[in-house]
Amino acid sequence: MKQILFAGVIGLFLTLIGTPLLIKLLARKGYGQYIRDDGPREHASKRGTPTMGGIAFILATVAAYFLSKVITTWTTDKAATPTFSGLLVLGLMVGMGMVGFLDDYIKIVKRRSLGLRAKAKMAGQLTVGIAFAVLSLQFADARGNTPASTKLSFITDFGWTIGPVLFVVWALFMILAMSNGVNLTDGLDGLATGASVLVFGAYTFIGVWQYQESCANAQTLTNPNACYEVRDPLDLAVVSAALMGSCLGFLWWNTSPAKIFMGDTGSLALGGVVAGLAILSRTELLVAIIGGLFVLITMSVVIQVGSFRLTGKRVFRMAPLQHHFELKGWSEVLVVVRFWIIQGICMIVGLGLFYAGWAADK
Repeated sequence: MKQILFAGVIGLFLTLIGTPLLIKLLARKGYGQYIRDDGPREHASKRGTPTMGGIAFILATVAAYFLSKVITTWTTDKAATPTFSGLLVLGLMVGMGMVGFLDDYIKIVKRRSLGLRAKAKMAGQLTVGIAFAVLSLQFADARGNTPASTKLSFITDFGWTIGPVLFVVWALFMILAMSNGVNLTDGLDGLATGASVLVFGAYTFIGVWQYQESCANAQTLTNPNACYEVRDPLDLAVVSAALMGSCLGFLWWNTSPAKIFMGDTGSLALGGVVAGLAILSRTELLVAIIGGLFVLITMSVVIQVGSFRLTGKRVFRMAPLQHHFELKGWSEVLVVVRFWIIQGICMIVGLGLFYAGWAADK
């Protein structure tokens, strides 16, 4: 359990001190944010703010994960080694972050406002997603559990196996949906970062709970029927804690008025890792509730586009949803705080369902 504390604290410390250094570097190179002309007028003042800030919390998370292993081993004389589950989730985050970085780099340095061409961006996301999905069905442990399962899951696995091919398709859908959901949410200072902190807090709790009630410890559980068949739940909690700490430290600089934006580098990485945590913790459908704000904002875009194509009319003044409320007269800070509250409610409901499922089986 010390690893979780170490990972969170190290991630927080690294982004608190590392982000301002990145801000200076990006500002010196002139890597500033491009602002859409058709967005809220108040956003014009943000033009030129350093972007690609996702680099800060991606590097901090990876460093916090490995340093927590080293420190735990050193302080307890008990080897704390990386697991395949932890490495896969981190690899997914870094891979999606690299796709986002290329997109940001082309927007800023090459002065092409749309960044990567749609086909190239999709190809990058598909490559990273397929690699994660295929590898997550390898590396079985002594109990025969691989990091991911070919069954669908809500609180635990349920139903029949869907087979490896359909699993890869399902995993890709989750990764693309969640990464684009976080990307759409990242439109106001601190909104996506703060929401992500809440999501990673939830997955830290879920990982700890699954570890305590793991089927690997069935002989010591009061009710073995209520256990979890998750390969490396404690290490997933370590990754989640590192992410929570890193995002919290980044939020110090990203909150209004933001000194730096995460860019696609950060939003694609965060969305990918949220999906990865859901897949490997066997909470694939539950993540739609735990990360409810991302789903809500994504659906606002789907509704807006669908309505306009079918009827020629718009449901919202502007999509994504946060900009609709800005155009209604809400201040940016008011929108962000209220949306954080919505995300907090989603997190509480999600954790409540998770616990209720365990209690019902017990």
